[in-house]
Amino acid sequence: MDTAALERVKLIFSLFDVDGSGNLESNDFELMSDRVLEAIPEAAEERKSASVASFRQWWSTLAAELDTNNDNVITFEEFAACVLSPERFEETITEFAGALTTLGDLDGDGLVTRPNFVSIMIGIGFALENINALFAALEPNEADQITVESWDIAIKDFYRPDKSDIPGDRLVPQG
Repeated sequence: MDTAALERVKLIFSLFDVDGSGNLESNDFELMSDRVLEAIPEAAEERKSASVASFRQWWSTLAAELDTNNDNVITFEEFAACVLSPERFEETITEFAGALTTLGDLDGDGLVTRPNFVSIMIGIGFALENINALFAALEPNEADQITVESWDIAIKDFYRPDKSDIPGDRLVPQG
């Protein structure tokens, strides 16, 4: 795993550890889901439901794949050992990316405005400067919107250890 992928693993773990306990538990994913929904209260109910389901699926998949001692807690060691194994998480990542990106596309036109993107990403826990860097890397149009497709791809790439120099690397704080 290259340095960029390892830094993504550390960042992902710290974001998923919403309560700051040093471990991942199901409640962390409920808390993150709540924060994301609070960020986009005007989203359609079916999109909110899909988002909640995707966060719950994340936890279920992680627990099934990584909780080696079956204590319903995932340590960093358990997480880092295989979280960026795309073949184990591809379906969950695809569901998550789709739910998150369509949540931000309030009118269903295939575009996400900067304010919606920023709100969702802050809800997840990313820093504003990193969020803005990613948004710029996704090449917004003249109306300052990105495509659902480009964001969806960026999310999927973020979880792939074989990818480097990707837009999502801008989410990792430097130095």
